[in-house]
Amino acid sequence: MNTLIELFSYDFFRHALLASLLSSITCGVIGAYIVSRRIVFISGGITHASFGGIGIGYFLGINPLLGAALFAILAACGIRFFADNGKLREDSSIAVWWSAGMAVGIIFIYLTPGYVPDLMNYLFGSILAVSTTEIKLMFILAAILLLCFTFLYRKILYIAFNEEFAKAIGLPVNRINYLLMLLIALTIVLNIRIVGIILILSLLTIPQAMANLLTGDLKRMIALSVLFSLVGSLAGLFISFYADIPSGATIIFTLIAFYLALKYSVAVGKRRKR
Repeated sequence: MNTLIELFSYDFFRHALLASLLSSITCGVIGAYIVSRRIVFISGGITHASFGGIGIGYFLGINPLLGAALFAILAACGIRFFADNGKLREDSSIAVWWSAGMAVGIIFIYLTPGYVPDLMNYLFGSILAVSTTEIKLMFILAAILLLCFTFLYRKILYIAFNEEFAKAIGLPVNRINYLLMLLIALTIVLNIRIVGIILILSLLTIPQAMANLLTGDLKRMIALSVLFSLVGSLAGLFISFYADIPSGATIIFTLIAFYLALKYSVAVGKRRKR
């Protein structure tokens, strides 16, 4: 118990707890939209494209997350633009941005003089290394996401489940799509430090898949996604700290264990009702 109390006296641990909460809000909200809209593959393309910005950031000596944000936004808008204008099939566009981002990142990291110390944190995450600045940025993003989904909820709902109907009733579908793609890109980048590029897609889909087992309502799905993500993140954080194993992988493994347990419980409950 003393050890647990002592943990809260450390800045890095308090930052990790705040990061878990803010990550759960941002990924829970935007992830519910991603799963409802069935654009998980697009999110994967943006995630891996952001690695190009990390490589350029290291090479130029700037914050890698700034480079990742620029690359992720470029990829998100590029995928949306080519899909809307029919110049390239969406799956092909995703593959191009995905491959280009990874290739650019690898090349520029190779060209960067000396050893790249924090690369593993960006690839696999390190929630205990989240800085005060990153916490502030995550807080701002969480506030923006909550405001957007509060005031644009009905429009987002129509677009998520029936884009053609949304266009027919005169909603600004393209503008909202670009806004949401921008928010997806920023959510991905600011959560890279939590679980890393390799695993961030899981944080955007596993809690939402759990929520989807219990409800098909988008508003309830968002709330449950945030809750499941927070519980899984905190449990994974404590397990990783005491077991001295990587935090990002432990958080995802914990969420997967929760998902399997919930899926089994739901299946058993349905069989008993028959």
